[in-house]
Amino acid sequence: MRRPGIPKNRLGTCAIAWAMLLAVAGCGGKEPPRYHVSGAVSYGGKPVPGGYILFQPDAGKGNTGPATLVQVEDGRYDTAHGGTGTVGGPHIAIVTGFADRSDAAPEARCGAPLFRDARIPIDLPKEAGVQDLLVPARQ
Repeated sequence: MRRPGIPKNRLGTCAIAWAMLLAVAGCGGKEPPRYHVSGAVSYGGKPVPGGYILFQPDAGKGNTGPATLVQVEDGRYDTAHGGTGTVGGPHIAIVTGFADRSDAAPEARCGAPLFRDARIPIDLPKEAGVQDLLVPARQ
């Protein structure tokens, strides 16, 4: 039996967990400038139907600042949709993709997982730009 207030699908649960993490990580101090980034996301040569990307500044390469969570829809993402951008510079893009269920209601279209937590090192521009992501196929 489902308790009231608990999301009924994994995508909703994941989004809430990431939002809480980002809220805690973004607390305190002056915010650095952010830049809007958009692009395509593909896996196995095909657009990723749905999912999320967490752009985490790569501290190992000296980049700091808040992380940015963005939704993937129909093989595309855009940080402008959430009202935030990235801090630019070296990042680790952590991508989770889901299969499409276009026959389902909009809130249940996440489908089965295609892959989870694919980690892609990326150097994001310190200006608005386009950055496509190719998620490598898992062996």
